Amino acid sequence: MTDVVDSDELLRRMHRARSCALEERRSWRARSEELRPTDQEGSRDAAVRAVAYEAVVRVGHVGHPRGRSWG
Repeated sequence: MTDVVDSDELLRRMHRARSCALEERRSWRARSEELRPTDQEGSRDAAVRAVAYEAVVRVGHVGHPRGRSWG
């Protein structure tokens, strides 16, 4: 089934996704820092996850007419 949404709803969904991605990025960065002294591999894994969420955050800038954040 396909949902049909208007542009305002699409922008709201994009904003929510970006907000969630920002929070996840913060969480994974903190986890990476926390693990660095005792678990190098775990720290690296957490850092990779933070980078993945960074990509989601940056996508929010791509669709804006002036390259800014939608939120």
